[in-house]
Amino acid sequence: MSHPAEPPSGTPGARTLPAFPARRGGPVRGRTVWARAWSAAVEEIWPEPEPLKRGRAFARTGRLGAVTVAPGRVRAVSYTGAAAYPTELTVPVLDEADWERLLEVAAARPRLTAALLEEELPAEFAEAAEEAGAPLLPGHGDLATHCGCDAPEHPCPHATGLAVQTAWLLDQDPWLLPLLLGRTREAVVDDLKAELLLRAMTEVTAHGDDRAWEPGESEEPEDQAEPSQPSDAEDDAHDGDGTHGAGGTHGADHTEPTEQTEPWDAGEPGGTEEDEEEHDDPFAAGPPEPDARAPRGSRALYTRERLPLPDLPPLPPPPADMEDPPATGIEADPLDRLVADAAVRARELLAHLHGAGDAEPPPPWDDWQDTVRLAATHPDPRARERLRQAVADRAARRGLGLDPDLLAEAWRTGGAAGLEVLERPWTPGRRETARARTALAEAWSPDEEPALTVEDNRFTFGAQGPQLRLGRDGRWYGYLRQGGAWWPTGEPDPDPAAVTADLLAASERRP
Repeated sequence: MSHPAEPPSGTPGARTLPAFPARRGGPVRGRTVWARAWSAAVEEIWPEPEPLKRGRAFARTGRLGAVTVAPGRVRAVSYTGAAAYPTELTVPVLDEADWERLLEVAAARPRLTAALLEEELPAEFAEAAEEAGAPLLPGHGDLATHCGCDAPEHPCPHATGLAVQTAWLLDQDPWLLPLLLGRTREAVVDDLKAELLLRAMTEVTAHGDDRAWEPGESEEPEDQAEPSQPSDAEDDAHDGDGTHGAGGTHGADHTEPTEQTEPWDAGEPGGTEEDEEEHDDPFAAGPPEPDARAPRGSRALYTRERLPLPDLPPLPPPPADMEDPPATGIEADPLDRLVADAAVRARELLAHLHGAGDAEPPPPWDDWQDTVRLAATHPDPRARERLRQAVADRAARRGLGLDPDLLAEAWRTGGAAGLEVLERPWTPGRRETARARTALAEAWSPDEEPALTVEDNRFTFGAQGPQLRLGRDGRWYGYLRQGGAWWPTGEPDPDPAAVTADLLAASERRP
Protein backbone atom coordinates (compact mmCIF):
# COMPACT_ATOMS: atom_id res chain seq x y z
CA MET A 1 0.00 0.00 0.00
CA SER A 2 1.04 3.60 -0.51
CA HIS A 3 -0.36 6.89 0.74
CA PRO A 4 -1.66 9.07 -2.10
CA ALA A 5 -0.69 12.63 -2.74
CA GLU A 6 -3.25 15.35 -2.23
CA PRO A 7 -5.91 14.66 -4.89
CA PRO A 8 -6.60 17.79 -6.94
CA SER A 9 -10.06 19.22 -7.41
CA GLY A 10 -12.05 17.03 -9.75
CA THR A 11 -10.04 13.89 -9.04
CA PRO A 12 -11.15 11.18 -11.51
CA GLY A 13 -13.56 8.83 -9.79
CA ALA A 14 -14.22 11.09 -6.80
CA ARG A 15 -17.85 11.07 -5.74
CA THR A 16 -19.76 13.55 -3.59
CA LEU A 17 -22.85 12.22 -1.83
CA PRO A 18 -25.64 14.19 -0.13
CA ALA A 19 -25.47 14.88 3.59
CA PHE A 20 -27.37 12.57 5.91
CA PRO A 21 -30.34 14.15 7.68
CA ALA A 22 -30.68 13.94 11.42
CA ARG A 23 -31.80 10.49 12.54
CA ARG A 24 -32.71 8.83 15.79
CA GLY A 25 -32.05 5.25 16.80
CA GLY A 26 -31.28 2.52 14.35
CA PRO A 27 -28.11 0.53 13.69
CA VAL A 28 -25.17 2.94 13.80
CA ARG A 29 -22.82 0.25 12.48
CA GLY A 30 -24.76 -0.10 9.23
CA ARG A 31 -26.92 -2.86 7.80
CA THR A 32 -24.85 -4.57 5.11
CA VAL A 33 -21.80 -6.79 5.46
CA TRP A 34 -19.52 -4.09 4.04
CA ALA A 35 -20.80 -1.40 6.41
CA ARG A 36 -20.40 -3.63 9.43
CA ALA A 37 -16.93 -4.75 8.37
CA TRP A 38 -15.88 -1.08 8.10
CA SER A 39 -17.42 -0.32 11.52
CA ALA A 40 -15.62 -3.29 13.08
CA ALA A 41 -12.29 -2.11 11.63
CA VAL A 42 -12.86 1.43 12.97
CA GLU A 43 -13.77 0.12 16.43
CA GLU A 44 -10.62 -2.02 16.48
CA ILE A 45 -8.45 0.97 15.52
CA TRP A 46 -10.20 3.29 18.02
CA PRO A 47 -11.22 0.96 20.86
CA GLU A 48 -11.96 3.68 23.45
CA PRO A 49 -15.75 3.71 24.01
CA GLU A 50 -16.21 7.42 24.86
CA PRO A 51 -14.86 8.88 21.55
CA LEU A 52 -16.96 6.35 19.64
CA LYS A 53 -20.06 7.27 21.64
CA ARG A 54 -19.56 11.00 20.97
CA GLY A 55 -18.88 10.35 17.29
CA ARG A 56 -22.03 8.26 16.86
CA ALA A 57 -24.07 10.96 18.54
CA PHE A 58 -22.57 13.62 16.24
CA ALA A 59 -23.17 11.48 13.13
CA ARG A 60 -26.89 11.40 13.97
CA THR A 61 -27.23 15.18 14.38
CA GLY A 62 -27.24 15.91 10.66
CA ARG A 63 -24.44 18.47 11.13
CA LEU A 64 -22.03 16.82 8.71
CA GLY A 65 -22.20 18.22 5.19
CA ALA A 66 -22.01 16.40 1.88
CA VAL A 67 -19.39 13.63 1.93
CA THR A 68 -16.78 13.31 -0.83
CA VAL A 69 -15.09 9.92 -1.33
CA ALA A 70 -11.89 9.91 -3.40
CA PRO A 71 -8.90 7.57 -3.64
CA GLY A 72 -7.35 7.56 -0.19
CA ARG A 73 -9.70 10.17 1.34
CA VAL A 74 -13.14 10.80 2.80
CA ARG A 75 -14.00 14.48 3.29
CA ALA A 76 -16.85 16.53 4.72
CA VAL A 77 -17.47 19.80 6.53
CA SER A 78 -18.54 19.54 10.18
CA TYR A 79 -20.78 22.24 11.64
CA THR A 80 -20.80 23.12 15.35
CA GLY A 81 -22.89 26.17 16.05
CA ALA A 82 -21.75 28.90 13.66
CA ALA A 83 -18.35 27.29 13.10
CA ALA A 84 -17.51 25.01 10.17
CA TYR A 85 -14.55 22.63 10.28
CA PRO A 86 -13.14 20.72 7.31
CA THR A 87 -12.86 17.09 8.39
CA GLU A 88 -10.98 14.33 6.57
CA LEU A 89 -10.12 10.65 6.92
CA THR A 90 -7.17 9.22 4.99
CA VAL A 91 -6.26 5.60 4.30
CA PRO A 92 -3.55 3.97 2.18
CA VAL A 93 -4.55 3.12 -1.37
CA LEU A 94 -3.66 -0.18 -3.01
CA ASP A 95 -0.85 0.15 -5.55
CA GLU A 96 -0.80 -1.43 -9.01
CA ALA A 97 0.85 -4.63 -7.76
CA ASP A 98 -1.79 -5.00 -5.01
CA TRP A 99 -4.66 -4.66 -7.48
CA GLU A 100 -2.99 -7.02 -9.93
CA ARG A 101 -2.65 -9.75 -7.27
CA LEU A 102 -6.19 -9.16 -6.02
CA LEU A 103 -7.74 -9.49 -9.48
CA GLU A 104 -5.66 -12.59 -10.22
CA VAL A 105 -7.12 -14.24 -7.13
CA ALA A 106 -10.63 -13.00 -7.99
CA ALA A 107 -10.40 -14.34 -11.55
CA ALA A 108 -9.70 -17.82 -10.14
CA ARG A 109 -13.06 -17.82 -8.28
CA PRO A 110 -15.93 -18.43 -10.73
CA ARG A 111 -18.78 -17.23 -8.48
CA LEU A 112 -16.91 -14.08 -7.49
CA THR A 113 -15.98 -13.41 -11.11
CA ALA A 114 -19.61 -13.73 -12.23
CA ALA A 115 -20.79 -11.34 -9.50
CA LEU A 116 -18.12 -8.73 -10.28
CA LEU A 117 -18.95 -8.82 -13.99
CA GLU A 118 -22.55 -8.08 -12.99
CA GLU A 119 -21.14 -5.09 -11.04
CA GLU A 120 -22.05 -6.67 -7.71
CA LEU A 121 -19.60 -6.67 -4.80
CA PRO A 122 -20.04 -9.84 -2.71
CA ALA A 123 -18.31 -10.48 0.60
CA GLU A 124 -16.07 -13.03 -1.13
CA PHE A 125 -14.17 -10.07 -2.62
CA ALA A 126 -12.79 -9.33 0.85
CA GLU A 127 -11.66 -12.97 1.19
CA ALA A 128 -9.87 -12.72 -2.16
CA ALA A 129 -8.19 -9.51 -1.01
CA GLU A 130 -6.92 -11.18 2.17
CA GLU A 131 -5.61 -14.11 0.14
CA ALA A 132 -3.81 -11.69 -2.18
CA GLY A 133 -2.26 -9.82 0.74
CA ALA A 134 -4.14 -6.63 -0.16
CA PRO A 135 -6.75 -6.14 2.60
CA LEU A 136 -9.64 -3.81 1.84
CA LEU A 137 -10.17 -2.55 5.38
CA PRO A 138 -7.81 -0.30 7.37
CA GLY A 139 -5.75 -1.74 10.19
CA HIS A 140 -3.77 -0.20 13.01
CA GLY A 141 -1.89 2.84 11.73
CA ASP A 142 -3.83 3.00 8.46
CA LEU A 143 -6.66 5.38 9.42
CA ALA A 144 -5.54 9.00 9.93
CA THR A 145 -7.75 12.00 10.72
CA HIS A 146 -7.51 15.72 10.06
CA CYS A 147 -10.02 18.23 11.43
CA GLY A 148 -10.04 22.01 11.69
CA CYS A 149 -11.54 21.97 15.19
CA ASP A 150 -8.13 21.39 16.80
CA ALA A 151 -9.78 19.47 19.64
CA PRO A 152 -7.29 17.97 22.12
CA GLU A 153 -8.86 14.51 22.06
CA HIS A 154 -8.05 12.11 19.26
CA PRO A 155 -10.07 11.25 17.35
CA CYS A 156 -12.41 14.20 17.67
CA PRO A 157 -16.21 13.70 17.45
CA HIS A 158 -16.24 15.19 13.93
CA ALA A 159 -13.75 12.64 12.57
CA THR A 160 -15.41 9.76 14.39
CA GLY A 161 -18.80 10.88 13.13
CA LEU A 162 -17.43 10.95 9.57
CA ALA A 163 -16.12 7.39 10.03
CA VAL A 164 -19.60 6.32 11.25
CA GLN A 165 -21.27 7.94 8.24
CA THR A 166 -18.78 6.20 5.93
CA ALA A 167 -20.35 2.91 7.05
CA TRP A 168 -23.77 4.33 6.16
CA LEU A 169 -22.46 5.26 2.72
CA LEU A 170 -21.27 1.67 2.21
CA ASP A 171 -24.86 0.58 2.93
CA GLN A 172 -25.88 2.67 -0.08
CA ASP A 173 -23.03 1.66 -2.41
CA PRO A 174 -20.30 -0.83 -1.38
CA TRP A 175 -18.25 0.16 -4.47
CA LEU A 176 -17.22 3.26 -2.55
CA LEU A 177 -14.73 1.05 -0.69
CA PRO A 178 -12.73 0.08 -3.82
CA LEU A 179 -12.90 3.76 -4.84
CA LEU A 180 -11.40 4.73 -1.47
CA LEU A 181 -8.61 2.23 -2.18
CA GLY A 182 -7.87 3.65 -5.63
CA ARG A 183 -10.17 1.91 -8.16
CA THR A 184 -13.58 2.88 -9.49
CA ARG A 185 -16.23 0.26 -10.16
CA GLU A 186 -15.63 0.56 -13.91
CA ALA A 187 -11.87 0.17 -13.51
CA VAL A 188 -12.23 -2.96 -11.37
CA VAL A 189 -14.56 -4.60 -13.90
CA ASP A 190 -12.38 -3.61 -16.88
CA ASP A 191 -9.21 -4.87 -15.19
CA LEU A 192 -10.95 -8.14 -14.31
CA LYS A 193 -11.99 -8.60 -17.94
CA ALA A 194 -8.40 -8.01 -19.03
CA GLU A 195 -7.19 -10.58 -16.49
CA LEU A 196 -9.73 -13.14 -17.72
CA LEU A 197 -8.69 -12.55 -21.33
CA LEU A 198 -5.02 -12.94 -20.42
CA ARG A 199 -5.82 -16.19 -18.58
CA ALA A 200 -7.69 -17.56 -21.60
CA MET A 201 -4.82 -16.71 -23.94
CA THR A 202 -2.24 -18.14 -21.54
CA GLU A 203 -4.17 -21.37 -21.10
CA VAL A 204 -4.22 -21.95 -24.85
CA THR A 205 -0.57 -21.13 -25.52
CA ALA A 206 0.96 -22.64 -22.38
CA HIS A 207 0.63 -26.21 -23.68
CA GLY A 208 2.20 -25.50 -27.06
CA ASP A 209 -0.52 -27.40 -28.88
CA ASP A 210 -1.83 -24.46 -30.90
CA ARG A 211 1.34 -24.38 -33.06
CA ALA A 212 0.67 -23.56 -36.69
CA TRP A 213 1.01 -26.48 -39.13
CA GLU A 214 3.97 -26.22 -41.48
CA PRO A 215 3.76 -27.34 -45.14
CA GLY A 216 5.25 -30.76 -45.63
CA GLU A 217 4.61 -31.70 -42.03
CA SER A 218 2.71 -34.93 -41.45
CA GLU A 219 -0.94 -34.37 -40.59
CA GLU A 220 -0.69 -37.19 -38.07
CA PRO A 221 1.08 -36.56 -34.76
CA GLU A 222 4.22 -38.58 -34.33
CA ASP A 223 2.71 -40.84 -31.70
CA GLN A 224 -0.28 -41.61 -33.96
CA ALA A 225 1.52 -42.01 -37.32
CA GLU A 226 0.94 -45.22 -39.29
CA PRO A 227 3.71 -47.83 -38.92
CA SER A 228 6.08 -47.82 -41.87
CA GLN A 229 5.20 -50.32 -44.62
CA PRO A 230 7.78 -52.23 -46.70
CA SER A 231 8.52 -50.72 -50.10
CA ASP A 232 7.92 -52.47 -53.42
CA ALA A 233 11.61 -53.24 -53.71
CA GLU A 234 11.60 -54.88 -50.32
CA ASP A 235 8.57 -56.97 -51.30
CA ASP A 236 10.32 -58.13 -54.48
CA ALA A 237 13.32 -59.19 -52.40
CA HIS A 238 11.28 -62.01 -50.88
CA ASP A 239 10.97 -65.32 -52.77
CA GLY A 240 8.04 -67.65 -52.70
CA ASP A 241 9.21 -69.71 -49.70
CA GLY A 242 9.61 -66.68 -47.52
CA THR A 243 13.44 -66.41 -47.93
CA HIS A 244 15.33 -63.40 -49.28
CA GLY A 245 16.95 -63.43 -52.66
CA ALA A 246 20.57 -62.78 -53.35
CA GLY A 247 20.02 -59.05 -53.61
CA GLY A 248 18.13 -58.92 -50.34
CA THR A 249 19.34 -56.66 -47.64
CA HIS A 250 17.51 -58.03 -44.57
CA GLY A 251 19.63 -61.04 -43.97
CA ALA A 252 18.66 -64.30 -42.33
CA ASP A 253 17.56 -62.70 -39.07
CA HIS A 254 14.52 -61.05 -40.70
CA THR A 255 11.29 -61.51 -38.67
CA GLU A 256 7.72 -61.36 -39.83
CA PRO A 257 5.94 -58.01 -39.31
CA THR A 258 3.98 -57.84 -36.08
CA GLU A 259 0.23 -57.51 -36.15
CA GLN A 260 -0.91 -53.89 -36.54
CA THR A 261 -2.38 -52.60 -33.29
CA GLU A 262 -3.77 -49.26 -34.58
CA PRO A 263 -7.58 -49.09 -34.78
CA TRP A 264 -8.93 -50.07 -38.14
CA ASP A 265 -10.24 -47.19 -40.27
CA ALA A 266 -13.59 -47.95 -41.86
CA GLY A 267 -12.61 -45.86 -44.86
CA GLU A 268 -9.68 -48.17 -45.83
CA PRO A 269 -10.11 -51.47 -47.69
CA GLY A 270 -9.28 -54.75 -46.11
CA GLY A 271 -11.82 -54.88 -43.26
CA THR A 272 -14.11 -57.83 -42.67
CA GLU A 273 -17.89 -57.80 -43.08
CA GLU A 274 -18.26 -57.75 -39.27
CA ASP A 275 -16.03 -54.68 -39.11
CA GLU A 276 -18.12 -52.98 -41.78
CA GLU A 277 -21.32 -53.70 -39.84
CA GLU A 278 -19.80 -52.30 -36.65
CA HIS A 279 -18.94 -49.07 -38.45
CA ASP A 280 -22.22 -48.49 -40.25
CA ASP A 281 -23.05 -45.74 -37.71
CA PRO A 282 -20.05 -43.38 -37.62
CA PHE A 283 -21.29 -41.90 -34.28
CA ALA A 284 -22.05 -45.17 -32.51
CA ALA A 285 -18.77 -45.12 -30.59
CA GLY A 286 -18.89 -41.41 -29.83
CA PRO A 287 -17.23 -38.54 -31.69
CA PRO A 288 -13.84 -39.21 -33.31
CA GLU A 289 -10.65 -37.77 -31.94
CA PRO A 290 -10.05 -34.16 -33.02
CA ASP A 291 -6.97 -33.02 -34.87
CA ALA A 292 -4.07 -32.97 -32.41
CA ARG A 293 -2.97 -29.58 -33.76
CA ALA A 294 -6.18 -27.94 -32.45
CA PRO A 295 -5.91 -25.91 -29.23
CA ARG A 296 -6.65 -27.81 -26.04
CA GLY A 297 -9.87 -25.83 -25.39
CA SER A 298 -11.17 -26.66 -28.88
CA ARG A 299 -10.40 -30.35 -28.43
CA ALA A 300 -12.29 -30.40 -25.13
CA LEU A 301 -15.37 -28.89 -26.77
CA TYR A 302 -15.07 -31.26 -29.75
CA THR A 303 -15.04 -34.38 -27.59
CA ARG A 304 -17.77 -33.27 -25.18
CA GLU A 305 -20.71 -35.64 -24.89
CA ARG A 306 -23.52 -34.83 -27.30
CA LEU A 307 -26.64 -33.47 -25.61
CA PRO A 308 -30.18 -34.24 -26.78
CA LEU A 309 -32.15 -31.61 -28.59
CA PRO A 310 -34.46 -29.51 -26.39
CA ASP A 311 -38.13 -30.36 -26.13
CA LEU A 312 -40.61 -28.68 -28.38
CA PRO A 313 -41.96 -25.36 -27.10
CA PRO A 314 -45.47 -25.36 -25.57
CA LEU A 315 -48.48 -24.66 -27.70
CA PRO A 316 -49.45 -20.97 -27.88
CA PRO A 317 -52.57 -19.80 -26.02
CA PRO A 318 -55.84 -19.54 -27.92
CA PRO A 319 -56.46 -16.26 -29.77
CA ALA A 320 -57.52 -13.39 -27.52
CA ASP A 321 -60.60 -12.58 -29.61
CA MET A 322 -62.36 -15.90 -29.01
CA GLU A 323 -65.93 -15.13 -27.94
CA ASP A 324 -67.44 -18.60 -27.72
CA PRO A 325 -69.17 -19.02 -24.35
CA PRO A 326 -67.62 -21.58 -21.98
CA ALA A 327 -69.19 -25.00 -22.40
CA THR A 328 -69.60 -25.40 -18.64
CA GLY A 329 -71.40 -22.12 -18.12
CA ILE A 330 -68.72 -21.09 -15.58
CA GLU A 331 -67.17 -17.69 -15.91
CA ALA A 332 -63.80 -17.92 -17.64
CA ASP A 333 -61.89 -15.52 -15.33
CA PRO A 334 -61.42 -17.86 -12.33
CA LEU A 335 -60.59 -20.75 -14.66
CA ASP A 336 -57.91 -18.67 -16.34
CA ARG A 337 -56.45 -17.89 -12.95
CA LEU A 338 -56.41 -21.52 -11.87
CA VAL A 339 -54.82 -22.60 -15.15
CA ALA A 340 -52.14 -19.93 -14.79
CA ASP A 341 -51.40 -21.03 -11.21
CA ALA A 342 -51.14 -24.67 -12.28
CA ALA A 343 -48.78 -23.71 -15.11
CA VAL A 344 -46.49 -21.81 -12.74
CA ARG A 345 -46.39 -24.74 -10.32
CA ALA A 346 -45.70 -27.21 -13.16
CA ARG A 347 -42.86 -25.06 -14.42
CA GLU A 348 -41.27 -24.95 -10.94
CA LEU A 349 -41.35 -28.74 -10.71
CA LEU A 350 -40.00 -29.16 -14.25
CA ALA A 351 -37.20 -26.68 -13.58
CA HIS A 352 -36.24 -28.67 -10.47
CA LEU A 353 -36.10 -31.90 -12.46
CA HIS A 354 -33.83 -30.20 -14.99
CA GLY A 355 -31.50 -29.12 -12.19
CA ALA A 356 -32.28 -25.40 -12.46
CA GLY A 357 -32.23 -23.67 -9.09
CA ASP A 358 -30.62 -24.68 -5.82
CA ALA A 359 -33.65 -25.27 -3.62
CA GLU A 360 -36.32 -27.91 -3.93
CA PRO A 361 -39.72 -26.41 -4.78
CA PRO A 362 -42.02 -25.95 -1.78
CA PRO A 363 -44.67 -28.60 -1.08
CA PRO A 364 -48.14 -28.00 -2.50
CA TRP A 365 -50.33 -25.60 -0.53
CA ASP A 366 -53.25 -26.96 1.44
CA ASP A 367 -56.77 -25.54 1.02
CA TRP A 368 -56.29 -22.97 3.77
CA GLN A 369 -52.99 -21.66 2.40
CA ASP A 370 -54.35 -21.58 -1.14
CA THR A 371 -57.41 -19.59 -0.07
CA VAL A 372 -55.27 -16.99 1.70
CA ARG A 373 -52.89 -16.86 -1.26
CA LEU A 374 -55.66 -16.20 -3.76
CA ALA A 375 -57.18 -13.52 -1.51
CA ALA A 376 -53.77 -11.83 -1.24
CA THR A 377 -52.73 -11.98 -4.90
CA HIS A 378 -55.84 -12.10 -7.10
CA PRO A 379 -55.78 -9.15 -9.55
CA ASP A 380 -59.58 -8.66 -9.68
CA PRO A 381 -60.89 -6.62 -6.69
CA ARG A 382 -64.33 -8.26 -6.99
CA ALA A 383 -62.79 -11.70 -6.67
CA ARG A 384 -60.61 -10.54 -3.78
CA GLU A 385 -63.71 -9.44 -1.85
CA ARG A 386 -65.33 -12.85 -2.30
CA LEU A 387 -62.10 -14.58 -1.32
CA ARG A 388 -61.73 -12.29 1.70
CA GLN A 389 -65.03 -13.60 3.01
CA ALA A 390 -63.89 -17.16 2.34
CA VAL A 391 -60.74 -16.49 4.37
CA ALA A 392 -62.83 -15.08 7.24
CA ASP A 393 -65.09 -18.16 7.25
CA ARG A 394 -62.20 -20.62 7.20
CA ALA A 395 -60.30 -18.65 9.85
CA ALA A 396 -63.34 -18.85 12.14
CA ARG A 397 -63.55 -22.62 11.62
CA ARG A 398 -59.84 -22.90 12.51
CA GLY A 399 -60.36 -20.88 15.68
CA LEU A 400 -58.22 -17.95 14.50
CA GLY A 401 -59.32 -14.54 15.67
CA LEU A 402 -57.31 -12.80 12.95
CA ASP A 403 -58.46 -10.20 10.45
CA PRO A 404 -58.59 -11.53 6.85
CA ASP A 405 -56.65 -8.50 5.65
CA LEU A 406 -53.94 -9.24 8.20
CA LEU A 407 -53.71 -12.83 6.96
CA ALA A 408 -53.48 -11.66 3.35
CA GLU A 409 -50.74 -9.17 4.25
CA ALA A 410 -48.77 -11.94 5.97
CA TRP A 411 -48.92 -13.97 2.76
CA ARG A 412 -47.82 -11.02 0.64
CA THR A 413 -44.91 -10.48 3.02
CA GLY A 414 -43.52 -14.00 3.24
CA GLY A 415 -45.74 -16.54 1.47
CA ALA A 416 -46.62 -19.74 3.31
CA ALA A 417 -43.74 -19.21 5.78
CA GLY A 418 -44.98 -15.69 6.54
CA LEU A 419 -48.49 -16.99 7.17
CA GLU A 420 -47.15 -19.61 9.58
CA VAL A 421 -45.16 -16.94 11.47
CA LEU A 422 -48.36 -14.93 11.94
CA GLU A 423 -50.51 -17.90 13.00
CA ARG A 424 -48.35 -20.13 15.16
CA PRO A 425 -45.62 -19.15 17.62
CA TRP A 426 -42.90 -21.69 18.32
CA THR A 427 -40.02 -21.94 20.78
CA PRO A 428 -36.47 -21.89 19.40
CA GLY A 429 -33.75 -23.74 21.25
CA ARG A 430 -31.61 -22.08 23.91
CA ARG A 431 -28.60 -21.68 21.67
CA GLU A 432 -30.69 -20.27 18.86
CA THR A 433 -32.31 -17.80 21.23
CA ALA A 434 -28.92 -16.71 22.60
CA ARG A 435 -27.56 -16.17 19.08
CA ALA A 436 -30.66 -14.16 18.24
CA ARG A 437 -30.23 -11.95 21.31
CA THR A 438 -26.63 -11.25 20.36
CA ALA A 439 -27.50 -10.45 16.74
CA LEU A 440 -30.31 -8.10 17.78
CA ALA A 441 -28.10 -6.32 20.31
CA GLU A 442 -25.61 -5.53 17.54
CA ALA A 443 -28.35 -3.70 15.64
CA TRP A 444 -28.41 -0.93 18.24
CA SER A 445 -25.87 1.48 19.61
CA PRO A 446 -24.73 0.26 23.06
CA ASP A 447 -26.03 3.41 24.70
CA GLU A 448 -29.45 3.29 23.01
CA GLU A 449 -30.42 -0.39 23.06
CA PRO A 450 -34.01 -0.65 24.37
CA ALA A 451 -35.33 -3.37 26.66
CA LEU A 452 -35.88 -6.65 24.83
CA THR A 453 -38.78 -8.96 25.67
CA VAL A 454 -38.60 -12.53 24.36
CA GLU A 455 -41.67 -14.72 24.13
CA ASP A 456 -41.31 -17.89 22.07
CA ASN A 457 -40.01 -16.77 18.66
CA ARG A 458 -41.15 -13.16 19.14
CA PHE A 459 -38.60 -10.52 20.14
CA THR A 460 -40.13 -7.16 21.10
CA PHE A 461 -38.19 -3.93 21.70
CA GLY A 462 -39.74 -1.76 24.40
CA ALA A 463 -43.46 -1.59 25.07
CA GLN A 464 -44.60 -0.59 21.58
CA GLY A 465 -42.08 -2.42 19.43
CA PRO A 466 -40.87 -2.91 16.84
CA GLN A 467 -41.20 -6.68 17.02
CA LEU A 468 -39.20 -9.31 15.16
CA ARG A 469 -40.39 -12.89 14.70
CA LEU A 470 -38.04 -15.72 13.84
CA GLY A 471 -39.50 -18.06 11.25
CA ARG A 472 -38.75 -21.76 10.98
CA ASP A 473 -37.14 -20.95 7.61
CA GLY A 474 -34.40 -19.01 9.42
CA ARG A 475 -35.62 -15.60 8.30
CA TRP A 476 -36.68 -12.68 10.49
CA TYR A 477 -40.09 -11.09 9.95
CA GLY A 478 -40.70 -7.51 11.05
CA TYR A 479 -43.91 -6.41 12.77
CA LEU A 480 -45.24 -2.98 13.80
CA ARG A 481 -48.20 -2.32 16.06
CA GLN A 482 -51.18 -0.86 14.24
CA GLY A 483 -54.70 -0.49 15.59
CA GLY A 484 -54.03 -2.76 18.56
CA ALA A 485 -52.61 -5.60 16.43
CA TRP A 486 -49.17 -6.56 15.17
CA TRP A 487 -48.92 -6.19 11.37
CA PRO A 488 -46.15 -7.63 9.21
CA THR A 489 -43.99 -4.89 7.74
CA GLY A 490 -41.20 -5.05 5.17
CA GLU A 491 -39.39 -7.97 3.60
CA PRO A 492 -38.12 -10.91 5.68
CA ASP A 493 -34.36 -11.30 5.89
CA PRO A 494 -31.90 -13.71 7.55
CA ASP A 495 -30.19 -10.67 9.09
CA PRO A 496 -32.13 -9.30 12.10
CA ALA A 497 -30.19 -6.02 12.00
CA ALA A 498 -31.36 -5.32 8.46
CA VAL A 499 -34.99 -6.03 9.40
CA THR A 500 -34.67 -3.78 12.47
CA ALA A 501 -33.34 -0.92 10.37
CA ASP A 502 -36.22 -1.28 7.88
CA LEU A 503 -38.77 -1.29 10.73
CA LEU A 504 -37.32 1.88 12.27
CA ALA A 505 -37.35 3.60 8.88
CA ALA A 506 -40.98 2.50 8.33
CA SER A 507 -42.02 3.76 11.74
CA GLU A 508 -40.42 7.16 11.05
CA ARG A 509 -42.36 7.47 7.80
CA ARG A 510 -45.67 7.02 9.59
CA PRO A 511 -47.64 10.21 10.29
